[in-house]
Amino acid sequence: MTQTDRPRYIAIEGPIGVGKTTLAQILAERAGARLVLEPVEENPFLPQFYDDARKYAFQTQLFFLLSRFQQQQALHQQELFTTSTIADYLFAKDRIFAALTLDPNELALYDRLYGALGPRVVKPDLVIYLQARVEVLLQRIKRRGRAYERQIDPNYVEMLATGYNDFFFHYEDTPLLVVNSSDIDLVNSGEDVDALATVIRRHRKGTQHYLPGKSRA
Repeated sequence: MTQTDRPRYIAIEGPIGVGKTTLAQILAERAGARLVLEPVEENPFLPQFYDDARKYAFQTQLFFLLSRFQQQQALHQQELFTTSTIADYLFAKDRIFAALTLDPNELALYDRLYGALGPRVVKPDLVIYLQARVEVLLQRIKRRGRAYERQIDPNYVEMLATGYNDFFFHYEDTPLLVVNSSDIDLVNSGEDVDALATVIRRHRKGTQHYLPGKSRA
């Protein structure tokens, strides 16, 4: 992608282990863009959440919501529209996790806070949604070797993948590129990355689906 033909602000989304950060790093390096990474490791409740999701879901979710909002506000203050930016998350996705992990009372309180913060966040020019089969997600999670993910419940990963599919099936806020990444090797295949980068560069409006070796509107 060149300086003149790419969206100024791209957000990459998808379930755990799908390759969001890897793709964001690659695109940012190729484009000379600012890289914004989700502050996952800063959440002190995350290890406890994977041990006891019911007990720590609310604390984990609120920490993510507020830290993501603070990061997005900082982006807005750093001349977002004059500096190309690649982020490995979309702020709006936060509610996917909330809906899956919080009880009704917690979700109602969360929604009040999210409703106050969400409209103050700048929307990307393009969202890239990475999909992958659940077995592929589990393999990638295991490969990256984060200690707190070692005991992750496959059912939770499957539920999360379904939640993402439901969310983006109805998503219309920005141009959207849906990418089936199950058979794409972003780490070792420059050819795969080149093909995907070409699709990203050309996409401007509406929703497009991309599969390795072919694309369809």
